[in-house]
Amino acid sequence: MHVLLTCFGTRGDAQPYAALAGALVRAGHCATLATAEGFRDLVPDGVSFAGVGSEMLRLIREVMPELSGARDALRTFGAMRDAMRQQNAELWAAAQTACPDLVVYHPKVIGAPHVAEALGVPGVLSLPLPYFTPTREFLQPILGAARLPGWLNRASYGLRRAAALMYGGMLDDFRRQLGLRAAGRLADPLVGPDGRAIDVLYPYSTHVVPRPSDYPPTAHVTGYWFRDEPEWTPPADLADFLAAGLPPVYVGFGSMGFGKGADERRDAVLAALATNRLRGIIATGWGGITAGSELSDDVFAIDEAPHDWLFPRMAAVVHHGGAGSTAAGLRAGRPTLVVPFLGDQPFWGARVAAIGAGPGPLRPWRLAGGLTARLADLVGDPDYGRRAADVGELIRAEDGLGNGVRILESLIG
Repeated sequence: MHVLLTCFGTRGDAQPYAALAGALVRAGHCATLATAEGFRDLVPDGVSFAGVGSEMLRLIREVMPELSGARDALRTFGAMRDAMRQQNAELWAAAQTACPDLVVYHPKVIGAPHVAEALGVPGVLSLPLPYFTPTREFLQPILGAARLPGWLNRASYGLRRAAALMYGGMLDDFRRQLGLRAAGRLADPLVGPDGRAIDVLYPYSTHVVPRPSDYPPTAHVTGYWFRDEPEWTPPADLADFLAAGLPPVYVGFGSMGFGKGADERRDAVLAALATNRLRGIIATGWGGITAGSELSDDVFAIDEAPHDWLFPRMAAVVHHGGAGSTAAGLRAGRPTLVVPFLGDQPFWGARVAAIGAGPGPLRPWRLAGGLTARLADLVGDPDYGRRAADVGELIRAEDGLGNGVRILESLIG
């Protein structure tokens, strides 16, 4: 079979799809990865590539960090809509070239299910977060980790219709271009054009989020999809720093905050490391934290480094709680502190604490007053280290990619 996989977002969003594409090729299938040009280097050997969504990625990386208020955001909204239309057109062109038997798509690629329908092939929704399938067991993750009655938890998943409500007009225009009837603003992303339930792949571990007992057979929790990273050689100064003392603590917040407050976060991190007499590695990312011009000999600054290489060399990890960062830290078996900014990050912070792999999450506006004590707890409580090591071993034993491939094969028949 030939599978078209399409995704949008950060590098962490794209990596699982690249990993699944590679696994499909190793299993004897054909795969095309359609994502932004900036992620072409993720494409495994034997996988075809199609550039889709590059303008949207540029806007997010270059324009959004410069926004200074609501007026700027409104001006950017029009450009984002144009970029989304361009993404839809690029995806349709890629699909016509690939002629796939099946389309696997991230929900941020809003035109993907309509492309699958126009091609007359199955569309499979995929997201490393239990966002879509209603359950009584926990609240819709974007809404936090509060404990509510089961019926309220289940009702909260009405949020899955948000994309259709926001972009229904644009999507109906796109559907007409594809020769399809309008779907409307109340379309359910879990219902296919034939009225049947759409299959959803959730590439996370049941050791982190147990599968709810009321999930239907179309909701598949596969285990994480980790990409086989090429051998990475660290810069000499990073290698020298790691060799010069005890394992450090990693601290990085990606693009969170879009550069605003980054200096204050740096100061809080440096003070917490110094007070606890810990060595640290600060990852500046897209501006989530700054490095500063003068760091002590016990702190090293990097832009970024492959998490699968770096995290096993750390004593503990502190990050914003993105799905990919959380998965990498737990896979490495390292105690984790999540500093959640938005979206699903509070959910992952709560899950880390629930499985005993780290203390409760710490909100970014409490870093200055709370990070020192929370960091002391993170590295000082041996139970976190033991539990994180146990969870890491369980995650490494999973075959998430194999499970994903087998499910897709079963859908084609």
